[in-house]
Amino acid sequence: MSDEEILTMSRPQAGRTRADQPLSPPDHVAPTWLGPVLLVGIVLAALNLRPAITSLGALFEETRTGLGMSGTVAGLITSVPALCFAVFGITAPRLSRRFGPAAVVCAGMAAVATGLLVRPFASNAAGFLAASALSLAGIAVTNVLLPVIVKRYFPDRVGTMTGLYSMALAAGTSLAAAATVPLTAALGGSWRTGLLVWALLAAAAVLPWVPIARASRRAERAAAAAQPDAPGSVRGPAHADAGPRIVRSRTAWALACYFGLQATGAYITMGWLPQIFRDAGVSASTSGVLLAVTMVMGVPLAFVIPGLAGRMKNQGLIAVTLGLFGLAGYTGLYLAPAGGAWAWALLLGVSNCAFPLVITMIGLRAKSPAGVVKLSAFAQSTGYLISIPGPLLIGTLYQHSGGWDLPLALMAGLLVPQIALGVLAGRDRTIEDECGMRN
Repeated sequence: MSDEEILTMSRPQAGRTRADQPLSPPDHVAPTWLGPVLLVGIVLAALNLRPAITSLGALFEETRTGLGMSGTVAGLITSVPALCFAVFGITAPRLSRRFGPAAVVCAGMAAVATGLLVRPFASNAAGFLAASALSLAGIAVTNVLLPVIVKRYFPDRVGTMTGLYSMALAAGTSLAAAATVPLTAALGGSWRTGLLVWALLAAAAVLPWVPIARASRRAERAAAAAQPDAPGSVRGPAHADAGPRIVRSRTAWALACYFGLQATGAYITMGWLPQIFRDAGVSASTSGVLLAVTMVMGVPLAFVIPGLAGRMKNQGLIAVTLGLFGLAGYTGLYLAPAGGAWAWALLLGVSNCAFPLVITMIGLRAKSPAGVVKLSAFAQSTGYLISIPGPLLIGTLYQHSGGWDLPLALMAGLLVPQIALGVLAGRDRTIEDECGMRN
């Protein structure tokens, strides 16, 4: 791995300007261990981006009872993840400029581990909520900066590396959902122990990021010492306010809204799909397995889709295909929810793979270092804000309509603008070009 890959988020080779050259001296060489350790660090970080949420979901009733939560507080906790992702994710660009993306990811993983370690020992709902928020803050900044890490260190393999960490994210989500209850039973039956065990996985994720952050910082200091006034250097004048004005880009808005609608669909599926099956006469245990099938579909496809998207100039066709799978799944749930339950679970599992697609597009729709950071923060923070009302609205419609016809119609209806936004976001253009910026 060259020093250029370490110090800059490389742009496409064609049209490279003098300012795009490595900021470090020619004889500066990256340590040979950095590449393999980065692979391990990215995978471990991705594995820890959802267990804080899905492990709690598996033991939510026991946790609520144990802490004496009211229904209002319990509802607040279920809404906190998306809110934290939006609020804390927007701070990632500033933190990245100040400390470097690798150091912020390292601190993010430490925050995840600390929150997961502390919250099982909380004696009340307020303490539990505060510890959960700490973990979610770490997840939020890592969510934003992992695409930046991939773009910086693996500029020629954005699709492959995005697929790798998207697959690890899906695996971590499924693992925590499926294993938390059996682990809790095996470790004595206490919900506190069942939640505490996931702090160990988060602590393991901190270890590789410590040397990565140190190596990155040394490289940045060497670059700043060699060219202290270079554009984009750590202490250069352009660094404090680099990058395009993101709100001027139609592609950025399309990505943000597409992210928000796909997140809405994912949260609705995770929160309500088992209930849909149970109301149709499917047993509780089978309904849980059907949800697991939906989630597990994301593991292989999260690796395949980014690799495919990275080889295409326009990713709109993939967005259309995923949306059509979702429409077919919701139509099946409307017409014969129990009769074709396994088929509908599979179709919705494919549709939910819009997440790795949008993460890949974030890496492809920006070509400057500051652009990738800003686009990732803007798309994810805005998108998570958009996703907050969805599950609550579905629950309200279900309660007042007395069935699933109206909620399912809304779920299917949301896929129409999602498909259109995916086509817009998938066009072969960058936010820098749209904002009239030069590289």
